[in-house]
Amino acid sequence: MTPREDPSARLPTRIASLMPEVRDALERLIRIPSVSFPEFDPAKVRESADLTRELLAAAGMQTEILEVEGAHPAVLGRIPPPAGAPTVLLYAHHDVQPEGPLQLWTSPPYDPEERDGRLFGRGSSDDKAGIAMHLAAIRAWDGQPPVGVTVFVEGEEEASSEHLGTFLSTYGDRLEADAVILADSGNWRTGEPALTVSLRGIVACFIEVRTLDHAVHSGEYGGAVPDALTALCRTLATLHLDDGSVAVPGLAGADADPLDLTEEELRRWAGVRPGVRLIGEGSLTARMWSKPAVSVLGIDAPRTGEASNQLVPMARAKVSMRIPPGQDAAEAMEALVKHIESNVPWGAEVKVEREGEGSPYRLSAEGPAYAAMKRAMREAFGKEPVEMGAGGSIPFVAEFARVFPGATLMLTGAGDPMCNAHSENESLDLADLEKSCLAEALFLGYLGDGG
Repeated sequence: MTPREDPSARLPTRIASLMPEVRDALERLIRIPSVSFPEFDPAKVRESADLTRELLAAAGMQTEILEVEGAHPAVLGRIPPPAGAPTVLLYAHHDVQPEGPLQLWTSPPYDPEERDGRLFGRGSSDDKAGIAMHLAAIRAWDGQPPVGVTVFVEGEEEASSEHLGTFLSTYGDRLEADAVILADSGNWRTGEPALTVSLRGIVACFIEVRTLDHAVHSGEYGGAVPDALTALCRTLATLHLDDGSVAVPGLAGADADPLDLTEEELRRWAGVRPGVRLIGEGSLTARMWSKPAVSVLGIDAPRTGEASNQLVPMARAKVSMRIPPGQDAAEAMEALVKHIESNVPWGAEVKVEREGEGSPYRLSAEGPAYAAMKRAMREAFGKEPVEMGAGGSIPFVAEFARVFPGATLMLTGAGDPMCNAHSENESLDLADLEKSCLAEALFLGYLGDGG
């Protein structure tokens, strides 16, 4: 096949014939519990890196394992560009979130199982599907795409990509590209493709409240002496206004295209209980994509089954705040810390430990590479792609933009709102996986034909 042959003439059939092998590769990856958190076995992350390298090599790429001190391994695959052709960098990550309580899973998290056209298992969507997409696109061209292709598969995205900057500075000369596909997002709905063009950032901290040197009898001293857990709860309650909007002053916020999202559909996607009201103000998309949001992620305090009749002397919580594009992450952290310190009741002592921050980002969906991708998605899915935002934070996007300022960044993925990433029963729609694989393969052809 030459670059000027219409890719749509052959690639749909080729991708369809490859899907059994692509699915097998995805299932092999899912079976490896590659959790990158410090408390988990790092050997499993290395095992998934080794398998990823093996799969890329079998697809016809020059491959190697990339290492930096203190980091989980990443994987590099390369196919040099034909003379005068551009190069595309394809990103994914091979690490996954912890599985959580096993009793909440309908099937074992690392034993992939198909039900009703969806493949269930930890990492099926986030983000081993991204690796599967890249494998399919390369194999669809029989390892000889009309553009240069570099695949970079990170091993610690779920642990905040702590060493990504070091990887990019160390191996940046091997990763330079004209266009970058970051396959760690998803589609607007099942069967409806999307390009993610905005991402919220994140700041997170730990709050420790202390009222006593030691625990005391709740009957003897209750009513006069405050306990730390109640003081912490009252502090956390000040983070929101009555309608659920963020009460931290001085933060950016903006409107967003409401698209065609309804409250009924959002409630179904998230599994909101019938009597629970949605929070915030403005369009649903603005609340999730372009306005701040605060969540209390965890509290350290006595468990109910272990609680005794005492006033708790110290309590601790983790707070996460998502920040919209246009908001400086450092300024948002300062605003959050100042608000917390100013709202602790009864003179209780408070310590705030800053955990970390990630910048929001907005992409410009313009130029020939975006035109090629939109055409590819339109043909693969039979529908016009949606430009959407994402409420989640992917700090590596800003890092890629910093290191490769001249490259076009595109955020895609095979997931959908029902994939349950980061939760139990994570899954992937297999029909959407095939369409996403086809879209990426078509994109390589259209970009190579002058896109």
